[in-house]
Amino acid sequence: MTEGLILKWLKKEGDKVKQGETLVEIESDKADMELEAFDSGLLRKIIVPEGGKAGIGAPIGIIAGANEDITELLSDTPVNPQKTTALETAKGETQTSLQTSQVSTPVNNADGRIIASPLAKRLAKENKIELRSVTGSGPQGRIIKRDIEPLASGKKPISTKVIASIIPGGHRDIELSLIRKTIAKRMQESKQTVPHFYVTVEIDMEPAMSFREQLNTAADSKISFTDILVKASAATLMQHPNINATYLGNTMRQFGEAHVAVAVALDEGLVTPVIRNCEQKSVLQINAELQDLAGRARSRKLKPEEYQGGTFTISNLGMYGVEEFAAIINPPEGAILSVGSILEKPVVKNGQIVIGHTMKVTLASDHRIIDGTVAARFLQDLKILMENPVALML
Repeated sequence: MTEGLILKWLKKEGDKVKQGETLVEIESDKADMELEAFDSGLLRKIIVPEGGKAGIGAPIGIIAGANEDITELLSDTPVNPQKTTALETAKGETQTSLQTSQVSTPVNNADGRIIASPLAKRLAKENKIELRSVTGSGPQGRIIKRDIEPLASGKKPISTKVIASIIPGGHRDIELSLIRKTIAKRMQESKQTVPHFYVTVEIDMEPAMSFREQLNTAADSKISFTDILVKASAATLMQHPNINATYLGNTMRQFGEAHVAVAVALDEGLVTPVIRNCEQKSVLQINAELQDLAGRARSRKLKPEEYQGGTFTISNLGMYGVEEFAAIINPPEGAILSVGSILEKPVVKNGQIVIGHTMKVTLASDHRIIDGTVAARFLQDLKILMENPVALML
């Protein structure tokens, strides 16, 4: 993270502030965070308004005593380079400020889904408000709480000019969100600096399907195939330390724990919450932890330590009907597993053609520390474990 976006000031200029009190909400590259006041006093000056950006360590506001002279602090403060536009309320009062590029951003992303915060979605549902009719004033046109509240209370919403669609033959420039900028930077670095190679195997999923059904019946739970894959991958990683490793220039660091990251799709991009020490946890424990982490990832409530420190990543696109794909390694990890959909198709068993269920998985590996035979053996053992899932209970 190199910069943050000011989502919302919880105090106004002139308000009293107590040390430890939540002062402002900030969007980082992976989550929305609350910044607490470091000291008590008055919020004398807001330097970076809502919608503005600031680099790490840059001043965003000044807390001081009522009679303290802050002239020198103001003179040392660099002018915020972000261009802002005031949004007018129905009464003509200035409500807030946003970047000009954000004012003209539509609320729908490329695949037609509406970009809205979980709180805004809940408020809209409770008040029977159609989100498609709401103009988003958050980052990248995101619909947030303040866009729904006026509609819920019967007041007129803040009026903004929003480009609803691209004019045929024209174009639209949309500023990348912080998370998308981070993804772009890291993925470019990964492909440019890490020599990738890919190995694919096909797994008979009939045993895993039966195992999952029995677990869900016995434990009254909703175990997913991702949960089983996380556990199976962790167990296999313990037998293949070269895969559970990272490249450090002149050395290779192998890890004795399987901290498995699972890719979770957000409207703005991708985040990979980490389930730690998966080799020590049951499938049921992994299921509960992954559901919690994924839920908080989608609402951007993850703590930094919850999406950092992974030793291996799993990316599953099977639910979208993707048969097979090759993901990009998430540095500094040495490998990533791409998971396709479970297909019903004819297979040969005991010399007979029968209807079976298979799934393809592809391992992308860093060739600086992993050779083809090492990757192949890892997938071979993972395949054996997935086709004999009762071993996961041992």
